[in-house]
Amino acid sequence: MTGAQAYLAGVMEMLDLSSALSDVPPVRGRAPWPHHEYVKGWGVFGLPFDSGHVLALRVFPENCFGPYRTLWHRDPNGSWSIHVDGPRLDTACPRYYGAACDHTGHARIGLTWTGPATLRVTMDSPSLDWTLTASATRLLGLLNGISGALPPATWRPRLLVRARERLARALGMGDLQLSGTMPSGHTGTLMPERMYFVDDSHATFDGVDLGRPVRLRENPRIGEVPLPARGVLAIGQAVWEIRDPAEYERTRTETARYLAVPGEGGP
Repeated sequence: MTGAQAYLAGVMEMLDLSSALSDVPPVRGRAPWPHHEYVKGWGVFGLPFDSGHVLALRVFPENCFGPYRTLWHRDPNGSWSIHVDGPRLDTACPRYYGAACDHTGHARIGLTWTGPATLRVTMDSPSLDWTLTASATRLLGLLNGISGALPPATWRPRLLVRARERLARALGMGDLQLSGTMPSGHTGTLMPERMYFVDDSHATFDGVDLGRPVRLRENPRIGEVPLPARGVLAIGQAVWEIRDPAEYERTRTETARYLAVPGEGGP
């Protein structure tokens, strides 16, 4: 890469995530692969702070059961909690990651875009006030364009998943594993179509200032699943093999009675 190319790769692109991610309608669908359940949406894949805290956000208006938002928090001692704005814990992130948490529960989670790529996240209990701004270099924008054009079938060959993991490592995200076993025992694949850096953020959690975003030498983990070593906002989907077909169909039937509206909180 020439000096001029390196300069262009480092120039930050102007993003308008607000227009793309605001007011996405809720959808109950089926996974793109047979015998799998899925979620589709966006969120902060993970964001470590220099205080030792880690935050993550999931916004999934489309999935097998019903829309939800979740806020993940890890304290400096390594204790994880997942807070769900949605009708049921067992149809949200705790379905896959709750076994690695010390706490899961309901909360009201608010999302407000205060700029084209700046998001404010609030939560009632425990209290959270979190502001973040996403950005991308031209190089990352180019890679996002390529990744977004590839069909979900390209995530099935292990060699192609490994190639994406190596690319994430080259972008400073550490040793990500985009396919593997979740704390629940589900075997799943995370399929980010577009990713953006989050290097500008401020958050207070339960009255504690979490400090500045940081890039870690080792990836933070929830159970054995690594999150990015630096702040990343991702848009895409994830699939997990259905472990119990009878439970899956029963839960589909039970949740067909409603489409939960994020912001209402609780069951």
